[in-house]
Amino acid sequence: MNLNLTTPQNETNENPNSPTTKTKSELFNLGQGSSVLYIPKLLVYEESWNHFHYFNKHIPWTRPTIKVFGRSLLQPRDTCYVASEGLPELVYSGYQPRAYSWDEFPPLKKLLDEVHQALPGSRFNSLLLNRYKGGNDYVGWHADDEKLYGPTPEIASVSFGCEREFLLKKRPKKTPQAKRLDGESPSKRVKKSKDPDQHTFMLKHGSLLVMRGYTQRDWLHSVPKRVKADSIRINLTFRLVL
Repeated sequence: MNLNLTTPQNETNENPNSPTTKTKSELFNLGQGSSVLYIPKLLVYEESWNHFHYFNKHIPWTRPTIKVFGRSLLQPRDTCYVASEGLPELVYSGYQPRAYSWDEFPPLKKLLDEVHQALPGSRFNSLLLNRYKGGNDYVGWHADDEKLYGPTPEIASVSFGCEREFLLKKRPKKTPQAKRLDGESPSKRVKKSKDPDQHTFMLKHGSLLVMRGYTQRDWLHSVPKRVKADSIRINLTFRLVL
């Protein structure tokens, strides 16, 4: 289902003193305890570009080798991991990233504060950054359902740069718990239908998308390859490690 075809419940940012722009947020109820909150303009335009240029230049990006279905391949995007001290180590697809400190990147700490102000009651202590250099970079169908995030993780995703599609589809009931499918690109476009089991969001520069409740248990998400996506996109996903 395309973003424009969904009927959301509109909300306003709860904190009027937040440094974010005063924009309406949109709450999408996916059913059975799953929901997505979308704020198209979390940050003002100039601040968003300042973040983009800093992250693109100063983050120690790496493109690791991962294992998918028993074979090794180069991850189709750059990545970096930041976490508070003392947290359990993150491992995905056979890869264990180095955990950098928040203090090493002051703009990340500032952005973390801004996300917390936009989402009262939320708390995040880790961050996975991804950089998509162009349309051939992607992330395959997966769910962020690692045990260290708990049964109902809240995942807050902030995007900068090139606008890219973010796809959601209902996980088939008979499949096992989600495996990361970075070697399997969601290249086919999701049809703009009224199918309640698939949704498409166009993530804008400076936007915030939050997955809540049982979204990681019941849904899969991806950012597919797109030929027309000819510039860099940087995405930051804030998580709470329990």
